[in-house]
Amino acid sequence: MDLVTVFSFLGVALLLTLMPGPDNLFVLAQSISKGKKAGIVTAFGLCSGLIVHITAATLGISAVIYQSALAFAIVKYLGAAYLLFLAWKSFREKESDLTINNMSSLNLKSLYKKGILMNVLNPKVSLFFLALLPQFVDHSTGKVTLQMLILGIIFLLQAILIFIIISVFSEKVGCFLRKNSSISNKINMIQGSLFGLIGLKIAFSEK
Repeated sequence: MDLVTVFSFLGVALLLTLMPGPDNLFVLAQSISKGKKAGIVTAFGLCSGLIVHITAATLGISAVIYQSALAFAIVKYLGAAYLLFLAWKSFREKESDLTINNMSSLNLKSLYKKGILMNVLNPKVSLFFLALLPQFVDHSTGKVTLQMLILGIIFLLQAILIFIIISVFSEKVGCFLRKNSSISNKINMIQGSLFGLIGLKIAFSEK
């Protein structure tokens, strides 16, 4: 695997990560409602979930999930149900629970776990790596598994960077919204709507 292949893959990875999807929308929602620290911790949770998907794609486990309609459906609907549950919790939260100044009250461990669960319970991510990684593997050089693993790590590192940037800018959006009292009272509704949108997107997704 040469440098041209690596940089080509990196370019594709950056474009795909920047496209609106469940992961960056999830980081966006957490950062707007709870600040960049919450978004960054959530991002690390999501990227920990990516490790599971990268490993699954590298070892061929993703292919098994893809071939089993039942396994795919179970994981997909579990993920959708979890996100809809988070949406329901957001709609019930009080405005004071979403105050960015009360950072000490954040349960970082809980946010990290949310990120992992949200990512792991989205089978489309495993299928994404299953489809993407082999396209940049040079079979003539051998060590296909190692090449896929290296590409997966590259994707993981750039994803962390993109998510952190999203967290920083989303916090600024959240601060702006809080300055407008009429919008500030509805931040929980914004967060819940984003969670609901992600959940429905996963629920109605196809292979």
